[in-house]
Amino acid sequence: MKYKKTLATILIMILGLALFGCEKGVDLENNEDKQGSVEVSYEPEYGGNMNVPISNVKTFNPLINREKSLYHFYKLIYEALFEFDEDFNIKGQLCKTYQIENEGRLIRLTLRDDVYWHDGVKFTAKDVKFTLDAMRYSSREGLYNEILTDVFKPSKPSDIKQIMSANIINDYVIEIKLNRNYSNSLEALMFPILPMHQFTNKQSADRSDYDKAFNENYIKTPIGTGPYKFDKYEKLKYVGLSANDKWYKGKPYIQNISGIIVDSEETALSSFETGLVDLAFAVGIDWDKYLENKKVNIYEYTTNKYEFIGFNFNKEIFQGVKGQSLRKAIDYAINKQVIVDNVFLRHAKIADTPINPNSWLYDKDTNLLKYNINEARDILQKAGFKDTNDDGILEDTNGKKLQIRLLTNSYNQLRTEMADIIVNDLKEIGIEVIKDYNSSNNLSEQEIATQWERLNNKLSKREFDMVLLGWDLSLVPDLSFMLHSSQIDNGTNFISYNHIEMDNLLMQAFLAQDRETKRESYINIQKLISEDLPYVSLLFKNKAILVNNKIMGDIKPETFNLYYNIDKWFIPKKYQDIK
Repeated sequence: MKYKKTLATILIMILGLALFGCEKGVDLENNEDKQGSVEVSYEPEYGGNMNVPISNVKTFNPLINREKSLYHFYKLIYEALFEFDEDFNIKGQLCKTYQIENEGRLIRLTLRDDVYWHDGVKFTAKDVKFTLDAMRYSSREGLYNEILTDVFKPSKPSDIKQIMSANIINDYVIEIKLNRNYSNSLEALMFPILPMHQFTNKQSADRSDYDKAFNENYIKTPIGTGPYKFDKYEKLKYVGLSANDKWYKGKPYIQNISGIIVDSEETALSSFETGLVDLAFAVGIDWDKYLENKKVNIYEYTTNKYEFIGFNFNKEIFQGVKGQSLRKAIDYAINKQVIVDNVFLRHAKIADTPINPNSWLYDKDTNLLKYNINEARDILQKAGFKDTNDDGILEDTNGKKLQIRLLTNSYNQLRTEMADIIVNDLKEIGIEVIKDYNSSNNLSEQEIATQWERLNNKLSKREFDMVLLGWDLSLVPDLSFMLHSSQIDNGTNFISYNHIEMDNLLMQAFLAQDRETKRESYINIQKLISEDLPYVSLLFKNKAILVNNKIMGDIKPETFNLYYNIDKWFIPKKYQDIK
């Protein structure tokens, strides 16, 4: 289901594997096929140009930009106090060290003292305070205001301006005060930092300066601290960047990166295929067709797009001990591997809980259910279900057939294919599933909108038994929206799941005062999910980017940053002039 979880809706991108230090690549001059070609090792070299697709530039201000491709592109220019690592945990970027005190209500940050803005001005705590205050006081709603709102749930959005304050101790130490402890307080500090001197020449900023920071037209020349600095912008054509040779981590290998403006992912893909750009998203799920292309490397990664079956807990059939047994039998009976292999062409990762398997919060040791049709049948038999008339469908102790209606959005072909597999799997254990969907292709936008409205009406009125949908989960973890009883009335907990232990665990996770306590809370949440099964977790979808294989190095793009490890990417000298 489409859900406004910030970072979730804006963060798509990449997970790839490559070699560090040197890269085995294809000899492009010999034009050999990947299969059986002679592998050549290259040492990293400086120089070269890389073209990447971006959407039209509406603003150079990363705080209010809402375009996905520009979100990642601006990470080349701007940096934050913290960023995600490959396990979705936080690591310092402009922040060197931190301390959390006063039961989580005070964060003391020690900043790097070797950072310069692209115009040569030294980065200090004043820049951090200015950016934070601009976000707190500006009347303009922006992307990172929404991130703060999301992170600080269940407080009201209007409370954001009151719960944070910043106090400069010295040029490289700043304290941030909260009105209560939050386990995601460090994640809330992952917004890009702006240079105070670009907005005011005063010693301290005022409301008019903060408003400039949220004016989409104020920044004409982006000034950041990142690995690449702004060179040139030609409207509707491209944005040119060059390597920052004074970057504190060292100059990146690739000298120039040009953001080529395109109008869609499809246009980006065709531009990639014709050589106009060096990187593009694979459209759909059938990107294996590029495996034979001698000039293309494929980097696949697991997104936070989570597919699930939700149960309507207003229905008596899913309530109590017997309902729990039925849910467990359903989980055992669904062959998730078949769904991954046949529907997603192996481009998905089986899920056990709503926590991404790559996350530092994921519990690998939880006793999770695996596909076992015999175990499913045994559970149903012990729960009192029997096939008394030998028609293949079980009946309960009152002789009522075990029938369950399955709802999904018919216009989504992948979902209907999944649903058909689930219908057949459950029939194998004696459950008759009634399809509350049709397989509809080539629908108009109006027809899709009508179907989506119908589905949402059924969800809001709780007119379903089981529903097959998906959440675009946030990288900032908080499962309260789907599991906490307080979210039943507003529709996000549309399965009406109400479990006091789950409520307590979610609140413990939200209020955890340190990272280890937070992880322990999420381990306990996953254990309860596995035991009580409010959802049957199916999978997390994969996506892929295609990269011209003249681009080599330690390429590890991530879903939260396409250009993760960009300073390790390089183009061998012999390929730097190849278009």
